[in-house]
Amino acid sequence: MTVILNPYISFSDNAREALEFYRDVFGGELEISTFEGMPPEMGVDPSFVNNVMHGQLTTPDGFTLMCADTPPGMSRTKGDDVSVSLSGDDLPKLTGWWEKLSAGGTVVAPFLQAPWGATFGMCVDRFGVHWMVNAAAS
Repeated sequence: MTVILNPYISFSDNAREALEFYRDVFGGELEISTFEGMPPEMGVDPSFVNNVMHGQLTTPDGFTLMCADTPPGMSRTKGDDVSVSLSGDDLPKLTGWWEKLSAGGTVVAPFLQAPWGATFGMCVDRFGVHWMVNAAAS
């Protein structure tokens, strides 16, 4: 079982352009998922379906950069647009970290099963650091 810690950057409608730029800078493999095909209960605006829901650049030097476009209705403030992402397949470990990180902070999205099958949550810890925790379905 593994876990990974990396930055997660939010953009306003230009995440794809940014990811392609970072790939040109650092090299590596780029994976992009859009909002197209998300379940109707997610309430995705039809004009937003081609935007980046999740983009990931994995470089030959061993680091990972994740990015997404901020959906309509969610706030994005420059300076608060970088989160720390914890992801992996060790659900007990990630759950424990989630519980400790969110205690005394603000839960933005509860740690629940997400449409992509993982257990996912977002919080701001008591020091103001933004966290995303994603435990892959096993």
